[in-house]
Amino acid sequence: MAKILTLTLNPALDLTVQLPLLSLGQVNRSDEMHTHAAGKGVNVAQVLADLGHQLTVSGFLGEDNLQAFETLFAKRGFVDAFVRVPGETRTNIKVAEHDGRITDINGPGPVVSAQAQQALLERLTQIAPGHDAVVVAGSLPRGVSAKWLRELIERLKALGLKVALDTSGEALREALKAGPWLIKPNTEELADALGCAVTSPVAEAEAATRLHAQGIEHVVVSHGADGVNWFSVGAALHATPPKVSVASTVGAGDSLLAGMLHGLLSTDTPEQTLRTATAIAALAVTQIGFGIQDAAQLAPLEQGVRVRPLTEQ
Repeated sequence: MAKILTLTLNPALDLTVQLPLLSLGQVNRSDEMHTHAAGKGVNVAQVLADLGHQLTVSGFLGEDNLQAFETLFAKRGFVDAFVRVPGETRTNIKVAEHDGRITDINGPGPVVSAQAQQALLERLTQIAPGHDAVVVAGSLPRGVSAKWLRELIERLKALGLKVALDTSGEALREALKAGPWLIKPNTEELADALGCAVTSPVAEAEAATRLHAQGIEHVVVSHGADGVNWFSVGAALHATPPKVSVASTVGAGDSLLAGMLHGLLSTDTPEQTLRTATAIAALAVTQIGFGIQDAAQLAPLEQGVRVRPLTEQ
């Protein structure tokens, strides 16, 4: 299996509150509450570990609430290369209603100094060589600019790494200039990054062609319950997921990204890569938390995924 580095620049403690229905302005009583050490890169790492890969995790962590993260890293056997910064890692509140609707309240997180940013660059220069790929995922913490993110990706590429990117907004617009190996936006994020409407498979294909010209080999566009479009150089596939009972959509995109990376770094065919990744994402929405909690459920979900060339109806 592969050796993979994930970067989570703005991790979070996810507090998930489950209740039948959220009533605004009222007292709400929850059925269950769960706290997870999270952040997109950390979530991706958990799925990849369950698929058998070796993981190094890095980014910035607040010094004042490390325990949940350090416990997770030790339990999972991750190599911990996070840079510690003053303050608390942010807390994100996820309100999960029984119909699958999620309401997010995301905290601000610590301010990351220029010194901490330089410390991370120096650490990555030391540890990144020898990894097969790096995942850069999530939002930017306060103090970190989109330009710095672009320079980070350029540095990782110069070290010989395949860079898989999952971010949005200004961070995505700037990072595209560095030509990452793979990106995984949804349609709204893609349209915002390119400054044009992307409302059809034809428009997505045209956008992907533009991105391929910038050196981006894989454009994976997620459509939630409607499936996934994957544009690689010279080919385009669509996957329709099976119908599942939704507990929470949190982490579904991270699971999809992990599944794509797993297939691309193995001997899987493109069709099998997309089929497995879509099944992993479908499994993710049936549970609270991250990772493949029940591997036995993957096979029947894979059988329910339909993969076809994007030109087919």
